[in-house]
Amino acid sequence: MLRDRLRAVHAPGGPGLTSGPRPGCDPGCGCAANEFSERDARNELRDLRKDGPARTSQWLIDALLEDGVEGFSVLDIGAGVGAVHLAMLDAGAASAVDVDASQAYVAAARGEAARRGHAERVRHEIGDFVAVAPELEPADVVALDRVVCCYPDYAALVSLSAALARRRYGLVYPRDSWWIRNGARVANAVAHLFRSKITFFVHRSAEVDAIVRSAGLVPRAQRHGLFWQMAVYERPA
Repeated sequence: MLRDRLRAVHAPGGPGLTSGPRPGCDPGCGCAANEFSERDARNELRDLRKDGPARTSQWLIDALLEDGVEGFSVLDIGAGVGAVHLAMLDAGAASAVDVDASQAYVAAARGEAARRGHAERVRHEIGDFVAVAPELEPADVVALDRVVCCYPDYAALVSLSAALARRRYGLVYPRDSWWIRNGARVANAVAHLFRSKITFFVHRSAEVDAIVRSAGLVPRAQRHGLFWQMAVYERPA
């Protein structure tokens, strides 16, 4: 079923994201299916083991871990090498589902889960989250670490993922300052001159927030950097 759904997503005129610009992001997003190599995944995994999660990833982890995650289930969308869901499992979460479009990143995340003793508690799905979302079960914690930057159809991504969050929902995505939007346009134009498949999207923060709130979630924590912002929401008891 998953294979058939993925064929439909990537077929010309199929559902999902094929009708707009090809989804992509900077290497930190870890979500372009064929743009990032095994070497990219190895390098990111090496950095994770050496230095821990990236600063903004750590913001997200810390906010999601507040009040504990003992026994929780986790859905990590565009998980890259698995920094977020592995931190949740290290802290006592019971299980995790890793959804990523990159086979190289999923392989790296699977290997790191095994190294940490979590292999039996993580399920890995290779594919476009928007396409496979109907097949996924709700989770106590849903995380999107630098993934919204990858999707032109961010509304589908955010609405579908927020609907699956039973307790907490967290994401890291670009701030929508005018200079970031203009910088993204220039960077994308240059990248496309070199035939890069990557496109970086800066979506309106207010619109992302409105979609999350419409799913019944309320703000829990927020943090801003120069370029990225982190927001965590919770579902009222």
